[in-house]
Amino acid sequence: MLIILKAVLGVMTSLFGFYYLRDVYKNQKSFSDKPWPGLLGTGFITNFLDTLGIGSFAQQTAIFKFFKLVDDRLIPGTMNVGNTIATVTQAFIFMTAVKVEPVTLVSMSIAAPIGAVLGAGVVAKMSRRKIQLGMGIGLLVVAMTILAGLLKLMPLGGVAIGLTGWKLGVVIVMCFVFGALQTIGVGFYAPCMAMVYTFGMDPKTAFPIMMTATAMLMAAGGSRFIKENAYDRKVSIALTVAGVLGVFLAAFVVKALPLDVMKWLVCGVVLYTSITMFLSARQKNYETI
Repeated sequence: MLIILKAVLGVMTSLFGFYYLRDVYKNQKSFSDKPWPGLLGTGFITNFLDTLGIGSFAQQTAIFKFFKLVDDRLIPGTMNVGNTIATVTQAFIFMTAVKVEPVTLVSMSIAAPIGAVLGAGVVAKMSRRKIQLGMGIGLLVVAMTILAGLLKLMPLGGVAIGLTGWKLGVVIVMCFVFGALQTIGVGFYAPCMAMVYTFGMDPKTAFPIMMTATAMLMAAGGSRFIKENAYDRKVSIALTVAGVLGVFLAAFVVKALPLDVMKWLVCGVVLYTSITMFLSARQKNYETI
């Protein structure tokens, strides 16, 4: 079953990659004047942290917003498209390194992209204000999830490597919902990790589940953003190239870091970004495209 899952993910990624790179090549003359070093550095650092389980969407949103690198309306599409190949790399690494019951992994990984496909088409056509509000709410939820973990208010998990019965049914539905939410820029990792812990699974199983489900939903949903021209091509390609390098460094060289201080920092940054999204959404002169 895992072999089939890997094959499906490989085919999805190949098709996405062809469609993505062709679109970037055809439109390279429309690249913005944003500096490459900053964009590449963002992709490298955030995907490095992503591989260690911190996530990347919240940090990228904060950077894009603070330095005005990406139009707010294009942030969800840019992150979903630009991080896809790096996340697929993570998925293949952790599917091999960490044991998870195949039915649990496959079912959760399939539910997420279905939610993403349905969500991406809607998000790509949303107004800037609605995206700002959605991201503000989503980032606030992510910050609260991180804070709950830091304060030991969230379950610490158990030893199970799979789920059955009603528990499996619930996590499949929730993965569908999380997949749809990812299309507005709300990272999949924090809510998925909280769910895995809540149902008593081994914390390590969160990594292949998060990364495989996210890889599939991004490969599925990213194409919709490309089709709708709802992403920044230059920023996305920088995230892709540098992100893969960050993944390999974290997975094979660093492997583990004392992350509590970093998580507190990320929590603060996410809260700040959530507030700025709400403030931006309150402005009267916003576009309704």
